[in-house]
Amino acid sequence: MATNSMQEKADSIVNTDKGFSNPIWASRADKLQSLSGVILGLFLLMHLHFESSILIGKEAFYQVGQILEGGIFSETGHGYPLITQIFSSIILLVVIIHAVFALRRFPTQIGQWRALRKQMRFLPHEDTKIWFWQMITGFLLFFLVPPHLFTMITNPEIGPHLSAERVYHFNAWILYVLLLPVVALHAVFGLYRVVVKWGLVEQRFALLKFAKVLLAYLMVLGVGSLLTYIAIGHSLSLPVVPYVSTL
Repeated sequence: MATNSMQEKADSIVNTDKGFSNPIWASRADKLQSLSGVILGLFLLMHLHFESSILIGKEAFYQVGQILEGGIFSETGHGYPLITQIFSSIILLVVIIHAVFALRRFPTQIGQWRALRKQMRFLPHEDTKIWFWQMITGFLLFFLVPPHLFTMITNPEIGPHLSAERVYHFNAWILYVLLLPVVALHAVFGLYRVVVKWGLVEQRFALLKFAKVLLAYLMVLGVGSLLTYIAIGHSLSLPVVPYVSTL
């Protein structure tokens, strides 16, 4: 109860009238924001684990990619890049929906930021700090997520060599170095806040510890995968030849 009261007080500081002043519409907006956030958070967890298959080897990543692209439905065993394009477009749509409903609580005036910072100094509540960093990382994701998704929509070819080429030779590692910590933090603590907000777990402090451990784990997983792609890309000469399965 105390956590929810603190969150409601923080929300009230930046609660501007953006068309959701009606309690019914505000409730629906909260649910849609939470639902879209859960979808994106769970997607990130799966995405990082799929990408980390490169740590096992090129063949492992190739096979995972073929499965995700529907290779089992192809006579040749090769996947359909169109599936990647469609799925990336759907995720982009969910991102837009999530952003639209999240923006209604985003501070838009200097006075609101000052009031929020003042409250955080006098009431250093951890959940309020998490909410504050959710806003900061959410703002950064406006600029970091679209380039990644647009790349997957316009150039959906994936594979050990092609993905490594994108990361190393096309300098996508610069984007991923910035994107990884921001999106991981936003997703993990976003899922934490959804669980707390809707009262799904009573042990809030245990859940927060789990969230921090999960964040550290995802960072290690993501950094390890990125370094592997860079190493593979460094070993490849241009023009890059797509990986051919050894099975």
